[in-house]
Amino acid sequence: MPLVAHTDLPTFKRLADEGENILPAKVAQHQDIRELHIGLLNIMPDAALQATERQFMRLVGACNQIAQFHVHLFTIEGLERGLETQAHIGEYYETFEQIKHDGLDALIISGANVTHAHLQDEPFWQPLTEVFEWARNNVTSTVCSCLATHALIQYLYGIERTRLPTGKRWGVFSHKVTNRDFPLHPLVAESNTRFDVPHSRFNEVFQEDMEQHGIKVLVKSEEAGVHLAVSEDGFRIVYFQGHPEYDDVSLLKEYKREVLMFFSGERENYPPIPMHYFCEAVIQKFNSYEQEVIQAKADNQTLPVFPEAEILPYIDNTWRDTAKAVFNNWLGKIYQITNQDRRIPFMKGVDPDNPLKL
Repeated sequence: MPLVAHTDLPTFKRLADEGENILPAKVAQHQDIRELHIGLLNIMPDAALQATERQFMRLVGACNQIAQFHVHLFTIEGLERGLETQAHIGEYYETFEQIKHDGLDALIISGANVTHAHLQDEPFWQPLTEVFEWARNNVTSTVCSCLATHALIQYLYGIERTRLPTGKRWGVFSHKVTNRDFPLHPLVAESNTRFDVPHSRFNEVFQEDMEQHGIKVLVKSEEAGVHLAVSEDGFRIVYFQGHPEYDDVSLLKEYKREVLMFFSGERENYPPIPMHYFCEAVIQKFNSYEQEVIQAKADNQTLPVFPEAEILPYIDNTWRDTAKAVFNNWLGKIYQITNQDRRIPFMKGVDPDNPLKL
């Protein structure tokens, strides 16, 4: 939470000039301490549904030890669901109608798997755009993850994502904050100027396309492209192309699923190893394992045991601290400007077109 400038101490002004979060005493006196209500629109497939719940809720819950966060799970129509997942959703998820009735302070929209070349052809496109439209009129700020970023940019600006010619962008990549002049954008304040982020996607929206429409790029990678950007107003929509919510083992489990898909014939080629994620010793082990799998498939034998247990001690999480810092900044700013009534996006006097007064 922010420091309160309760005196004229010059240090407060110096810290504010450097991008620190300093709250004027008059503003602090009129704030009501209350919980934040955060929606999580989970549109991931069944196999990843509960993992996605845990990833985002863990990230939100680790951000701040003072504020209380109520996370409201919901999903939309147009997604194939098995009976077990339908039962889980029926028991633990709210309906979009209930969400609209009660309101939200903030919203997170997960990524999703797609089956069509164009997003507008997906069965969930229309329900998703209804959530987009409601959120931008009723929610203080919305975080979009990966597919949700591509979908909302297409919905708002008509920019279709581009299929990457090199195939899946997959691995852990080094990123830098794009503008390091003070004051830094509040979302990247107190974060490292260079940090890692996992990516896992076949498509991309490029920096030049974003900036032509006023989207502000905050973090990018020379190798992986834009990771973090914000809408023209600086805050109402937060776009992620990477996956700051990923656990340390998320890419390992994705790699395992891809190997299983190859062995079962669901994919034609053996999957590449995620980049910059495994050490050299692990890469050598997986290269040997690849030959075992290919030989076993050719001989109609059973799949060799995936060496997951042997690999786990070698996996490092090099992105969590910065991910927590960004989410903490996001939730902290929401706390300062959202209305006490969660059905209303802003407290009195906040300009929706420039809520952070950037």
